[in-house]
Amino acid sequence: MSSHATDTPADSPPSRTNLIARHRTSISFLAHGGLFALSLFCAFGLAYNFRRMEMWVTGQFLPLLAIALPIKLAVLLWTKQHRSSWRYVGLRDLMGIIGTSYIASFGLLAVYFALENVWPLLPGSDGQRLINRNPDFGLPQSVFLLDWACTVGSVTMARVVVRLYHEDVLFGRDGSQARQAPARLLIIGAGDSGEVVLREILRMPGDRYDVVGFLDDRVSSLGNRIHDVEVIGRTDLIETVCESEAVDEVLIALPKASPREIRRLVESCQGMNLLFRTVPSVTDLIQGNVEVSPIRPVEIEDLLGREPVHLDEQAIAAVLADQRIAVTGAGGSIGSEMCRQIARFGPERLILIEQAENALFEIHRELRRSHPDINVIPYIADVCDASRLRALFGHERPRVVYHAAAHKHVPMMEINPGEAVKNNIVGTKTVADVAVQRGVEKMVVISTDKAVNPTSVMGCTKRIAELYVQQLSDAEHTQFVTVRFGNVLGSSGSVVPIFKAQIAAGSPVTVTHPEMTRYFMTIPEASQLVLQAGIMGQGGEIFVLDMGDPVKIVDLARDMITLSGLRPGVDIDIVFSGVRPGEKLFEELSVEGEDFSSTKHPKIAIWQKRAEDWDKICAGIDRLQGLADTAGPEEIRAQLATLVPEYQPDSSSVNASSPLAASSATPGSTCAST
Repeated sequence: MSSHATDTPADSPPSRTNLIARHRTSISFLAHGGLFALSLFCAFGLAYNFRRMEMWVTGQFLPLLAIALPIKLAVLLWTKQHRSSWRYVGLRDLMGIIGTSYIASFGLLAVYFALENVWPLLPGSDGQRLINRNPDFGLPQSVFLLDWACTVGSVTMARVVVRLYHEDVLFGRDGSQARQAPARLLIIGAGDSGEVVLREILRMPGDRYDVVGFLDDRVSSLGNRIHDVEVIGRTDLIETVCESEAVDEVLIALPKASPREIRRLVESCQGMNLLFRTVPSVTDLIQGNVEVSPIRPVEIEDLLGREPVHLDEQAIAAVLADQRIAVTGAGGSIGSEMCRQIARFGPERLILIEQAENALFEIHRELRRSHPDINVIPYIADVCDASRLRALFGHERPRVVYHAAAHKHVPMMEINPGEAVKNNIVGTKTVADVAVQRGVEKMVVISTDKAVNPTSVMGCTKRIAELYVQQLSDAEHTQFVTVRFGNVLGSSGSVVPIFKAQIAAGSPVTVTHPEMTRYFMTIPEASQLVLQAGIMGQGGEIFVLDMGDPVKIVDLARDMITLSGLRPGVDIDIVFSGVRPGEKLFEELSVEGEDFSSTKHPKIAIWQKRAEDWDKICAGIDRLQGLADTAGPEEIRAQLATLVPEYQPDSSSVNASSPLAASSATPGSTCAST
């Protein structure tokens, strides 16, 4: 037996709503025509107090309507006012209606008086005027002014009625639109952004928010009322107002507020179970730097971020545009952002080198979608594989190489010191040697503040990598530049994603030590400054990025709990787990013996290199490469200390190590450069 289809046929007639949507412009045009006719009729009625209609309707109104309607509709088409949305009518639309009515009225007057003087002279008119103007019943001149006023009033009123219908009548008809108690909202900032947000809130269907007031530090704003909502006081009253008014959410409408200001507001309300939201600037919306949705939750980046980075884009473009650029570690947090930033400058080829297949697939797909005009080439390769890199560089011939591949997790490298040696030291050395062999003009090595007076294997291996490329830069034509910075917000395995996961799970947030302090910057800021420093370097420099003020990790945890609308120590506990192997309580940004010098960029400084024994570095790296897969962690640490005397491993690092943590050997190049 055949079954009967129950689905709606594909060619079923469209619904009334769809028909209206498809013919919205035509319907608007016809509606305006009706309003114009109604306006002229009302103008005559007002002029005659709606008396003797049998006299003026046929003798004056209808003849003048035959002239006025085509003129008004023609002006309407010319100004495109019929295409304006009635649902979102505002002050700008009112000004457009007034302007259109002015033009139409002047046009009507001109045509009317021209016809009044020409019509009686035409053959067959018998000297009769087009419109009845006998002495007993002349056309009042006030009709034209009344017509203009009625046109503005009727068109405006019709649009306002449509908007109110959508906002107040339609809402709630659908059972899915369940009404809930409105959230009590406090707006910080009584400027343009605050007014726009309030206007949009008032326009929202239903009562989603109950705005209790504004807070603003400008004296001129205090006591004012914006859309009948009062500016209660200054921002230092935020805690008092939130408590007295039972506020549920705080909206920060200060697009130009510094992270320090936002942090002060958030920390003032710790423990009050509030949700914080913010709005971007109009400039950011226009430039596409943020999504169109104007209100978003306050993120930890808003509290710890800094002012936008100003780049010498012309100088960067001169190095990157129409060139072949390679990025190692292209699938990592820093490497992938480096690729995004480089792609902005239009390289001829962007060569992605990455060992992790999935990470390489994701960044390659993203770049192909966002920059279809750039030739993006993905290569799966290990930076320790010298023969693979020689073939790759020989085929692609990159002009500049950004080396972001590295093992970066401090406790993990304490357990696996041999892997840190292979990836961070041997891998960097292999890429550098191949860059020299294949004629690369510049190689930019990304390093870390943990290389300063290192206490961890990870930091020490990065320091040795710095030493090697610094000395190599003196002997070869390739320029080697190192860029050193601290922790990056949101990078894989960093503290912020870990805290977010713990808060989302409702579990305690783990902090290693109450005094643990770190420097932070955002991934885009770090990547942009790496590009800037890379073009500034002439070879052998270590550039240090300005990391701003250090932040206590426990304060970071409290802020993230507060931003989640929870209370530290009440809804989410903070637990101290103890300092992990290789970690320092405070990071440093220099080493003894290096001299500081400023650059033309305010956020970039140079640590001048100190004299090193090249033969000792080469011999030490060769010994480390031989020990990586066979020796125990203690022996590897001892060899690291021979190359970096300031390296001071702590006892917890030694105790946490395992002699079986290293994996199979990976081929690497010898120390001699060619």
